[in-house]
Amino acid sequence: MMLSVFDIFKVGIGPSSSHTVGPMRAALMFARALDAEGLLAATAGVRVRLYGSLGATGHGHATDVGAMLGLMGEAPDTVDPATVRPRLDAMRRSGQLTLLGRHPIGFEAGRDIAFVGRESLAEHPNGMRMVALDAAGSVLADRCYFSVGGGFVVEGGVAVAPADASAGLAWPHPFRTGDELISRASQQGLSVARLMLENEGTWRAPGEVRAGILRIWEVMQQCVRRGLGIDNASASERLPGNLNIRRRAPQLYRELLARDAGAAGADPLAAMDWVNAFAMAVNEENAAGGRVVTAPTNGAAGVIPAVLHYYRKFCPGASDDGVVDFLLTAAAIGMLYKANASISGAEVGCQGEVGVACSMAAGALAAVLAGTPAQVENAAEIGMEHNLGLTCDPVGGLVQIPCIERNAMGAVKAINAARLALRGDGSHYVSLDAVIKTMMQTGEDMKSKYKETSLGGLAVNVVEC
Repeated sequence: MMLSVFDIFKVGIGPSSSHTVGPMRAALMFARALDAEGLLAATAGVRVRLYGSLGATGHGHATDVGAMLGLMGEAPDTVDPATVRPRLDAMRRSGQLTLLGRHPIGFEAGRDIAFVGRESLAEHPNGMRMVALDAAGSVLADRCYFSVGGGFVVEGGVAVAPADASAGLAWPHPFRTGDELISRASQQGLSVARLMLENEGTWRAPGEVRAGILRIWEVMQQCVRRGLGIDNASASERLPGNLNIRRRAPQLYRELLARDAGAAGADPLAAMDWVNAFAMAVNEENAAGGRVVTAPTNGAAGVIPAVLHYYRKFCPGASDDGVVDFLLTAAAIGMLYKANASISGAEVGCQGEVGVACSMAAGALAAVLAGTPAQVENAAEIGMEHNLGLTCDPVGGLVQIPCIERNAMGAVKAINAARLALRGDGSHYVSLDAVIKTMMQTGEDMKSKYKETSLGGLAVNVVEC
């Protein structure tokens, strides 16, 4: 399972890790493969075919945008969101796309990108096929990719190794299940965060790990600030798409500031309002195509930053060391879901996105509030147990309703799960491994119309304006 904390937490752009970030990565891989195989100069056209969930909700999730940016040579962690729309407008006017930024080809999105949501490939519901053609229309390359959640990509049925993975490496503390993780931590007198830090040493020095995690935290904070409207004029705009949704986080933030400046402490649930504001700020920014951190997905990107902001703002003794431990612990829990179930809404519904994020945040918060490894495992289990069966039914194929509020609910639920676990001794009836297995089984039994296709649930019972 050789994954890194930086595979679970990746910098990208909205609105979706599986539908925007993954396709961007896949298209970039395809363009680079053409270059490596000496086919780039001969390429005169590229056809992209989007299957299953990518085809069904790809318009609202900017899957076509992600694919075009990847073909241009852009990567999710380095592309400037502010340049995306002007560049695509210029491309449409010229009728040309420049592969890897240096080889122009004729390209029209309406002609060259096909959304075929009624067709699915066997390997995964998020499938995409890319074909390169020469000037005579002959096929130069034909490849399939699968965006399997959280920005992870599988090519032609073969998992693409994380960027930091190297052959022959081994963790000093290997684990694949929750029981193994907690047993190893307890037996060696390590916190889950410390165990993860020593495993990260497989790739980089502890100082690099700390700096990298704090960089992830900085991107999360920047996203919250932009979502709250701090130094961001675009936060006054309505979200893209035909739902015409106005952002709510900036107004909530202003009201909370005014309230805090007045009768401080009068509302015993004020912290909940702040958590709601933090979470919605992230997911409104995500819905607008802004810079976010997959945590573990874009659709669930607000839960962990919101709980981390709660920790920094409301928990005595909070520190950067605590932030590092929080994210290391959350990553360990996320790895368990990635290895043993799924973090793809198209595969298991939103229980695999907001549910997993809630579980990760609950266990991590318990850890930084001095919980034992057993209490961390208990908190993570509670966080998922009460998200089982959560469907993914975005209205209009947009990551807005119910996704934005759902992140706020997931963050509050994570805090409560941590508090419940910390009031116990760590012993409990349902294990984290059992609830992960149950989540996967539930996802397999869930009808496809409830798994990011916008063919069921709220998506068909709410009239689009």
